Amino acid sequence: MVYNFEGMDKKQDGSRWSGGTILLAALAACLSLAAVGYAQDSYPTSSSSSSQASQKPDQTPPEAGGPGGEVGPMAVPKKPDSANDAPPPPKPKKQGDIPEYSLHVDVPVITVDARVITKDGHPLALPPNVAKDHFKVWEDGVPQKIQTVTQSEAPITAVLLVEFASTNYNFMYDALNASYMFASNLKPIDWVAVVQFDMKSHILIDFTQDKQAIFGALNTLRIPTFSETNLWDAMYDTLDRLDRIQGHKELVIVASGVDTMSHMTFDKILKKVKTTPNVTIYAITTGEAMRLIAESRYGNNPEFGAANMTYLMADNQMKTFAQLTGGHWYGPRFMGELPADFKEIAQSIRNQYTITYQSTNPKQDGTYRKLKVELVGPGDKPLEIKDQKNHDVKYQIIARDGYTAKHEVD
Repeated sequence: MVYNFEGMDKKQDGSRWSGGTILLAALAACLSLAAVGYAQDSYPTSSSSSSQASQKPDQTPPEAGGPGGEVGPMAVPKKPDSANDAPPPPKPKKQGDIPEYSLHVDVPVITVDARVITKDGHPLALPPNVAKDHFKVWEDGVPQKIQTVTQSEAPITAVLLVEFASTNYNFMYDALNASYMFASNLKPIDWVAVVQFDMKSHILIDFTQDKQAIFGALNTLRIPTFSETNLWDAMYDTLDRLDRIQGHKELVIVASGVDTMSHMTFDKILKKVKTTPNVTIYAITTGEAMRLIAESRYGNNPEFGAANMTYLMADNQMKTFAQLTGGHWYGPRFMGELPADFKEIAQSIRNQYTITYQSTNPKQDGTYRKLKVELVGPGDKPLEIKDQKNHDVKYQIIARDGYTAKHEVD
């Protein structure tokens, strides 16, 4: 805006304004214009105010306690003054600035099944308080603190592994008939599978509670086909299957004990027996009877000595499997002994004790640890058991020879 002062050098009455008056008038006009502009900037209209609010969101005051958003400050309560104080100084580190770590080691619970039998091999039932108070377990010579001792009441889970080859058909046929004795002693809650082997193993019937089905499976073994007996392969395959089943299992082997052409070696099957937990092996071998038969027929033949050694070695191997797992080995000399052997196996399975403890060796290094189970009295001396006539009862404890600890990578 341009202000023209020409033509305003005179008053209405014709008098001229003085120069000071003109300067004061110009200064007053400038001040009034500036005041109007300031008022417009300081008091905007409602339309201009809303446009500015949409472009610039309100900033949350610091004391609101939270960040702002597109729709205004977020409703975060203000922290108390104590929380706004300076943080506490850090805890002083230990000597050497070694950080603190917490160490937690899971010690697995070890389960040992034990049986008490008389010198004749018959199971011996103990009063509950005697079993609980007098069982002792040593692991690698170190006494362990027993947690529980219970008498087994769980159903039987057993596999009947039967050799059926043409090498000793007559004896094996009678052994199969005697297997009925084992099946007939089963209870309705028990589970049994039947596996036959020669060159290969064949599942005749999977786990069942039907006795008639078990009898029917045994009846299918009428005419043997092969003369080879791959015992180690059959045992390995059966143990591998049993390892996938929860709980305790029994493996009842009816065989000559002689292996002819398995892919497995004795060392491998021995390791498999040691590393398979919760399996008890009962072995009935025909070696003793076969030796007696061979001696009566070929006693003067030089080849008889080699055959005799083969069966002796087979009996020792099967005996080792039974001892390692807390089972029992039977070497019947006559066919008439088989029913009693099978009946005793069924009774032994029913009368066993389950002992649990936490090992004092927490290392999970996959090592084999020797076990020793005993019944002890005062002073850790062998417990004396009397019969009804106050006579000493000779007994022995049958339990696993040891177990393989878990490996940290398992």
